[in-house]
Amino acid sequence: MPFFKELRRRKTSSKSDNLPPNASSASNDSNGTVPTTKSSSTLSSLYGSNSTPASSIQPYQSTPNLTNATSKSANTISPPPPPQRPVAIGPSMASNRNSIAGMSMVQSVNGGPASKPPTSACAPRVLSITDNSWVNQKILLVYGQIADPAQHALDGSLTVCHHQDNFPPTMWPVSDSHFKALVHLSPGPNRIRFDFTSPKLVTNNSSIPAHSSWININYLPVTTSPPVQLVILLGRDSPGTFDAVPERVHREGNDLDTAIRKFRMAAYLWQAFTGEQMYRNGFGRRCFRFEEEWQSGTLTFRDRDSRQMRSEAKIHVVRSEKTVKELRDLDLAQQYDRATRKGDLFNIAMEAMKGYFKPTHGQKQYISLLLLDAHWDTKAKTITGHAALGGSSNEIKLAIFGSQALQSYPSCLEDVVPAFTDCTRTDTNFVANDCNESGSNWEAANIGIGAHLHETGHMLGCPHQESGIMLRDYVRLNRTFSCREPYSTRTKSPGMRLCLPKDECGWHRLDILRFRYHPCFRLPTDLPANGDESVRVWPVGNGKVVVTAPTGIAFVELFASDDSTCHAWIEYGNGDGLAGGPPRQIVLTENDLKSRLADDKKSKRLKVSIHSVGQGNHNVEDFGQLISKSSVVKLPNGQSGFKGSQLGTSQQAGSRPEQVILESAIKQTKLLTSIKVYHGFAVDGIEFCYEDSTSQLFGKRGGQAGGSEFLLGRQIVTAFFLS
Repeated sequence: MPFFKELRRRKTSSKSDNLPPNASSASNDSNGTVPTTKSSSTLSSLYGSNSTPASSIQPYQSTPNLTNATSKSANTISPPPPPQRPVAIGPSMASNRNSIAGMSMVQSVNGGPASKPPTSACAPRVLSITDNSWVNQKILLVYGQIADPAQHALDGSLTVCHHQDNFPPTMWPVSDSHFKALVHLSPGPNRIRFDFTSPKLVTNNSSIPAHSSWININYLPVTTSPPVQLVILLGRDSPGTFDAVPERVHREGNDLDTAIRKFRMAAYLWQAFTGEQMYRNGFGRRCFRFEEEWQSGTLTFRDRDSRQMRSEAKIHVVRSEKTVKELRDLDLAQQYDRATRKGDLFNIAMEAMKGYFKPTHGQKQYISLLLLDAHWDTKAKTITGHAALGGSSNEIKLAIFGSQALQSYPSCLEDVVPAFTDCTRTDTNFVANDCNESGSNWEAANIGIGAHLHETGHMLGCPHQESGIMLRDYVRLNRTFSCREPYSTRTKSPGMRLCLPKDECGWHRLDILRFRYHPCFRLPTDLPANGDESVRVWPVGNGKVVVTAPTGIAFVELFASDDSTCHAWIEYGNGDGLAGGPPRQIVLTENDLKSRLADDKKSKRLKVSIHSVGQGNHNVEDFGQLISKSSVVKLPNGQSGFKGSQLGTSQQAGSRPEQVILESAIKQTKLLTSIKVYHGFAVDGIEFCYEDSTSQLFGKRGGQAGGSEFLLGRQIVTAFFLS
């Protein structure tokens, strides 16, 4: 058998000769190392192995620059291939921006190929969110670019292919190499593919687009915060229709089912807009959530034909005790000059919500409500059955708005860009031109969706601001979702050719600060909420004022005496809840506060509004008076005491000023043993009892005989009292 031994010897020698000089043969067990591989399905598959980048980091493109990939040293290890199954991919993954030209492998699901394809300069680059980020909202707003807009301004189309094809692809326009898109997410990891096509680019005959990129987004639905409830309110005899021109009625209908689809889509636009605004302001991708239910999907028009079931925002349909005629009474119309009961629609809606939700004590309900029976009265030239109001009553936080612009709303994702670019003029024979700012369909969509969001802001605790949504900045809401703007009948001028993020409307910074610690914006990673929302303020001499809050001080607003909105403020903490969070005690001085005001405001009376993390706030109407001699009290022992800011704030009829200085506070030998509270349905007086059988009375001994006594340092004897 010498022949076979020689043949085997030659074969082994040829294998070794083909190895590079610095390589070892894998057959040599003593010197070589057998290379190991790892399944792509296990790469960073553990939840928590990666986290969202710090919110203070400004968003850059979703993948590194291509030039960086080619400039790596020879010693740099090549990145692993993109996973074939959707997992939470770690930041160690290199660029996911790829072009697949002429490949024979076609996958039925939206997943990455096993090998690294060549890159393309025209593959979409997402700038608004980084790869492998975590979000808490179903619809995500993204912004990006194609190639270098300064070198090649391309128009075309962007196709968003969703994770595992569980949502139909959607198309979005690309204008001058810029795009904005809304991405539908499924709970868990989502691998999203963006395909760009343009008539100016040569395409291949492959079924796979030549210019594609991927981004991985992890969606974690939040259930640890109270939802914003979406409600449609109708009269008890309402047919369930809303104002629309005949062409719209014929094309898409104006019944209750259409109203539900449009209101739901508008709410998801609010959420996508607010989530992006929170991120741009450095507070992460936190936003309010909606109550969802398993139902026939409406976020894509294809679900209507296929009857695809999805978990989407629930729209509560509630019938009022009032008839349509009563709701459309001109005397209730907010925009009617001669109306005498303009606030009654809010009261009617509030009573209907109390009867429908029946909240228990401490169970706050946050409700944004659409008045479906709003109607354009062509004779009175007034919108009846409509009011734009937001407020609260104990456990109900409520915002209401009419349906006069509902026909212009998009009803699904595919309708968003057409809705905000529709130049069809408003026909006032059938629908209203609200505030004379809704002269075309796209402008009506701005006013309707934006003004309702404005009232929802009031419901969430936001006052009017100097700019932003809480002024009337929502007339530019379209720029958030589209890169091109049509002709405006409001300004009588052509729209903006290219709408960049800097041109969009937004929430004011003070609104963002309120949202940061609002219960509806809580995330599972936030620290447990402290129920004590109190704020304490008192002077300590030398022009200083001490402010304390158990939950921390979030921000302080500064007002001159003639200011109706805030123009100067102080923020505390970085908002991320780390390093102990916002301070629980601060010191304010008049010189420091007034230095933050405009020069023409510094000589005026200063008002200070202090907001705690626990959503409490306290107003000091005159800061100068608080630090003046009127706040100083001379104690019997000769020392000085200071009156707190809340002392003497009662303005009830029949009240009288009274002051008691506890003897135990100035005499060490005086021991306070118990406190008696005299009350009926209100507090009449408080008596402080000492060990030597003496006492001090604040108020009077009224109400229940003997009062309710509380022993200090022992078990409470009587636990019933009302304050």
